[in-house]
Parts: sequence; structure tokens; C-alpha cells
Amino acid sequence: MALPGSLRRQPADRGLVSHCTHHHIVVFLLTFFSYSLLHASRKTFSNVKVSISSQWTPSCLNTTAPELQPYELWNSSHLFPNAEEATLFLGTLDTIFLFSYAVGLFVSGIVGDRLNLRWVLSFGMCSSALVVFFFGTLTEWLHFYNKWFYCCLWVVNGLLQSTGWPCVVAVMGNWFGKAGRGFVFGLWSACASVGNILGAFLASCVLKYGYEYAFLVTASVQFAGGLIVFFGLLTSPKEVGLPELGADEDGSVEEDANRPLMSNDDADDDDRNYSIQATDTDNQPKAIGFFQACCLPGVVLYSLAYACLKLVNYSFFFWLPFYLSNNFGWKEAEADQLSIWYDVGGIIGGTVQGLISDVLQKRAPVLAISLLFAVGSLFGYSRSPNSKPINAVIMAITGFFIGGPSNMISSAISADLGRQDLVKGSSEALATVTGIVDGTGSIGAAVGQTSSTILFISPLIVREMRLLLHERHLRVLAE
Repeated sequence: MALPGSLRRQPADRGLVSHCTHHHIVVFLLTFFSYSLLHASRKTFSNVKVSISSQWTPSCLNTTAPELQPYELWNSSHLFPNAEEATLFLGTLDTIFLFSYAVGLFVSGIVGDRLNLRWVLSFGMCSSALVVFFFGTLTEWLHFYNKWFYCCLWVVNGLLQSTGWPCVVAVMGNWFGKAGRGFVFGLWSACASVGNILGAFLASCVLKYGYEYAFLVTASVQFAGGLIVFFGLLTSPKEVGLPELGADEDGSVEEDANRPLMSNDDADDDDRNYSIQATDTDNQPKAIGFFQACCLPGVVLYSLAYACLKLVNYSFFFWLPFYLSNNFGWKEAEADQLSIWYDVGGIIGGTVQGLISDVLQKRAPVLAISLLFAVGSLFGYSRSPNSKPINAVIMAITGFFIGGPSNMISSAISADLGRQDLVKGSSEALATVTGIVDGTGSIGAAVGQTSSTILFISPLIVREMRLLLHERHLRVLAE
């Protein structure tokens, strides 16, 4: 006789350990570090903004730049007349990246559910590494500076970087079922924060030689990681002859362990949750469509929530080192190292909150409580004094309550949404759902940054429009 779902949860949770093989560990580590390397190269740009801004402005405004002659040759890098316009362009590059990244996520999720995940991931990592090398290293070596060229490269980089997250989440979803998913994905989703820490560390180590070497190091490591993923990543248990999730001989116990957290506990006990990315084409179901994925319960709501949350999270991601350096006058390398504490808080927050959600068997209440505390932590950080220890502590607390929920939505909850009972008949859905959630979040971050930029420069717009109208009025009177 089948046991009720509540009585089957205890042995199902133990199944997380009993069914873990060395293949699971290898997949966990490969996907973890592959996305860490993607984030490390992405983080490098935010860590060297002060150096880039100094390079792009005249030496009379940059007291740290040496006077080199002839002036015309050595000062061709001056794209902007002052630091303010250089900073505005750096923000524009962030917005360009976010929009292209968001569009790419929607596409990459669909592509990932239809092609080999290993091919898509390794292609994105290697190609993105080359673009980062061209953007930050080759242009500086060749003394080639062009705003449109930078913009085009960053659009391409956003599209290529978008292949990472849907693919790694889908691979993890193939190997790890519902049992302990909140804890496993909470711990695993620290890959982005670890990548931020790695990027900050690498940038601070070589920044004294020039910002181009920060891009060179991270791009080289990412390219090597892409090659390792291509030759070493297993996208599905079937590739090594292991049973698919839910196809284990333990029957109903294993079935309950792999049933999505959002599924109905009263569902038919004979239903099975099949592998997302099976390699057997005879049994492989068709991938779910984009609009079908949007109509799955919870996808739109969590996507919109993530759009608001990612705006705050990415504000810290893109601008925290720059803010610390300019607001407190700390050295750029010191600001890079101090910004690590925000990611440390995010790592702890994602893991702890994921574990709590596993115990409660609910995700939304944990997210809501954490975000309420996030409001207080943001207010506290805005009042942070010019003290590195105090700033680090408040920063870590803020990362706990903001980075933690962000990691949960983009990983564990995305896996729950993509493994619902409604998609069992066409279970190639996880990469598509992950792309929708993360893509909507990136659009929210991009629109938020654009709106903030327009809001902050609105007084300048009004003033210049008045001057324009006044000059036009004088010309009319003169005629």
C-alpha cells in the first residue's frame, strides 16, 4: 500500500546522500566553476572602472597619469573630456550588457532544451572569453579606442554570457532531484558569488600592471574552463548508464524525492518525473514551447519578482567597488577586496535559506521574510560610516538578505518551476524556464538602471532644453 506523501518525505531526504555518486560530485563542481568563471570575467569590468575612467579622460583631470610626449600619440585614449562623461558611458555599457544578456537568456534557454547542453555551455564560455580579451586587453595593447566598438563588443558578450545560467541549471536539474534541492541548489548557487570573489581577487592582484591584464587573466582562465567543460561535463545520468530521476527501482519513495516542491501532494502516485535532458532520442520528449513555459504556474510571478530583486542585486554587482572608491576615497584594489563581503553574505544566505525552505517544504515565505529584512539592511548600509570593518559587516548582512533570495529564485525555484507535474509529458522545459526567469530579471535590472540614469540627469536635460529654447528665441528676435 502506498504511503502518504508526508510519511515518505523522511526516506526521500535520505535518498539525497544514498543516491549520490562521484558523477554527481563532478557535475556539481564542473557546473559550479564554469559559471563562477563566467561571473569572474563579468565582475572584472566593474572592478576596474576607476582605472578605465582614468584612462579615458585627459591627464590634466587624472593626476595619476604620467605626462608622455608627444601628446597626440599618447593621449589618443581620451574618449571623454571629463570623468563624469566617462562614468556615464560605463553605466551605458552596463545597461547595454544587461539588455543583450536578457534577450540572450530567453533564446539560450530555448536552444539549451533542443541542443546538447555541453556544446552550448562550452561555446558560450570560450567565445565570451575571446570577446572579453578583445574588449579589455587587445584594444589597450593596440591603443585602439572607439565607443561604438566597445558597445558592439559588449552586446556580443552579453549574448554569449547568457548561454551559461540556463545550461548549468538544466544540467544540475538532470542530476539532482527534489530531495534537499533547496540546500543543494542554495549551496551550488554560490557559484555566482564565488565568481565575483574570484574576479575581484584576480583583478586586484594584477591591477597594478594595468587594467588590461585583469581582463587577460580572467579571459584566459575562462577559456580554459570552457575546454574542460567540453571534454568533461556529463549532461545526464543516462550518459554513464545511471537511472534517470524517478526511474529508480525504489519506486514511490524515489518518486516523492524527485517530485517538484510546487506539485500537488494528492497527485496520482503512479506518475513519474522523467529526465530533462535524456540522450536517448527514442524516449526523449519534445521540448516545451516558450509561451507554454510562460503559462506554467508561478513562472510569471517569480519572474516579475526576480526583475525587482535583480535590479538591487546588480546595482551592488556593477557599482559597489566604484562606490567605495569614490565615496570613501579608498584605493581601487582595497575597494575590490572589500566588496567581496557582499558576496560572502550572499553565499551564506542562499545556503541557509535554501535549507530552511527544504525543512518547511515552502519557498515563498522564506523569500518574503528575507526581503523584509533586506529593506532594513539597505537603509543601514546607506548610513555606513567611513570604517572598513563596519562597512564589511553591514555589507555581508545586506548580501545575506538580498543575495540569498536572488540565488534561490534563479536556481532552486527555477528548478521547481521547470520540474512541475504539468511538464512531465514534455519535460525538456528547465532551461527554457530558467531563461525566462533570469531573462526577466535582467530586463528589470536594465530598465531600472536606464530609468535611474534618466532620473539623475533630468535636471541637466531640463536646463539644456531651456538654454536651447532661449537661444532659439534670441535668434528669432534677431531676425
